[in-house]
Amino acid sequence: GEVHVGEARMSISLSTLRRKAEPKPPIAIIYGTHGIGKTTLAVGGADPVVAAIEDGLGQLDAPSWGIKTFAEMMEAIGVLYSEEHDRKTLVVDSLDWLEELVWAETCRQNAWQNMESEGFGKAYVAADKVWRDYLDGIKALRDEKGMTIVQIAHEQIVRFNSPTTEPYDRHTIKLHKRASGLVQEHADIIGFMGYRVSISESRTATQKAGQGTKRGVGGGQRVLHLEERPAFIAKNRFGMPPNIDLPTQAEAWKSPETIWATFAQHLPTATNSGAK
Repeated sequence: GEVHVGEARMSISLSTLRRKAEPKPPIAIIYGTHGIGKTTLAVGGADPVVAAIEDGLGQLDAPSWGIKTFAEMMEAIGVLYSEEHDRKTLVVDSLDWLEELVWAETCRQNAWQNMESEGFGKAYVAADKVWRDYLDGIKALRDEKGMTIVQIAHEQIVRFNSPTTEPYDRHTIKLHKRASGLVQEHADIIGFMGYRVSISESRTATQKAGQGTKRGVGGGQRVLHLEERPAFIAKNRFGMPPNIDLPTQAEAWKSPETIWATFAQHLPTATNSGAK
């Protein structure tokens, strides 16, 4: 029983080493409080098309489809994938409204009355399959059509039970926790849009510094956070700054391209198709 190893054809060799690939456009999630400007930022990307599941566009001028069912969402992705077009950015507005369509589709596929009719959270586990169909679709648009994907979401504040500290509140994406984990895993960028808060302390004449009443004071400065902190979830895979101050002038917010450029200037040049 001799063993001959030298004659086997090797698929791993120095000649097959690969260099770092050019960065692909991002799949991003932008979440934050209602009315802070998430959609304005998103439609500033290059040549956008909006899958409008909720009516969040308002007066914003961008081509859009009104999406009423999960099948329509997948149809929109299919059109962008298989047909010739000039769109470079897909905006999904919003993930929490898409979740309602995912649930309806999950119930339709399984002939369930609603998501609570199955015990032990079984329906939410089944919803993973429907979410994956959507996530595979947007990944194909990014990988094979070179599209930037910007998914908008609202925020919710949840109590976080830390193993090392007292429990504390943090901002997170307004989705069922299973779905939230899935979409976060498939995103290159998670940006939390909030207002800058500074702490003001009022003290009586006999109190020393640090003994007074503290309260948060907001100055109206909008900030996009791109690195996780105890107070919120966030991330980016492009070495972007931990936070970006967004324009303060009201005039700038009438131009989504200006808002997007503030964000996109920090993306690698190969992904920066949205800066104009």
